[in-house]
Amino acid sequence: MKTFLFQGDSITDADRSRNNDDMLGCGYATIAAGMLMSKYPGEIRCINRGISGDRSINLLARIKVDFINLKPDYISILIGVNDAWHDTNIENPNGVCVENYEEYLDMLISKLKKALPDTKIFILEPFLLKGSATTEKWNYFNNEVLLRAKVAKAIAEKYGLPFVPLQEMLDKACEKAPAEWWLLDGVHPSVAGHTLIAKELVKVVEVNL
Repeated sequence: MKTFLFQGDSITDADRSRNNDDMLGCGYATIAAGMLMSKYPGEIRCINRGISGDRSINLLARIKVDFINLKPDYISILIGVNDAWHDTNIENPNGVCVENYEEYLDMLISKLKKALPDTKIFILEPFLLKGSATTEKWNYFNNEVLLRAKVAKAIAEKYGLPFVPLQEMLDKACEKAPAEWWLLDGVHPSVAGHTLIAKELVKVVEVNL
């Protein structure tokens, strides 16, 4: 049986269980897992190791225990918004600058390719919309997350990995309903937002299964 690993921050975490791998949380990982596991019964299992608050450097630090040791056949990675967001804490900024984000993501992929040469890796585009968490510092958020999205795409291209674009999809979705319908605070998806992300991910995954 093949193993699909979801990795990222709170968007991926989505209150997943730390004790039961069958409980993948209430986000896109569960929706995507349901789509894949129902279409390919008995052929694929899904694991979620997203951790709320994580930045690119945290994924790199967890590469052994939460990536390599699991020996996944497929990995999806969504990381970047916290690298920017955590620098908005004026008293104790703890973000990851764009240059370091690129370095850490590149290092993560490079090491994964060496340790798991047969594993297919999918990189998801970091995204955001205007909302309660982003509007006050919108120019900063918009610029910084966009820069990281460009880096994520460039890293995917560098290693020949499938890239899952999400920002344009969410922007277009806002033509049908307000931003908060899709991202509750401009960062964290609603059920509708998680569903859009899951559909986009599965669409790319199925081309590469």
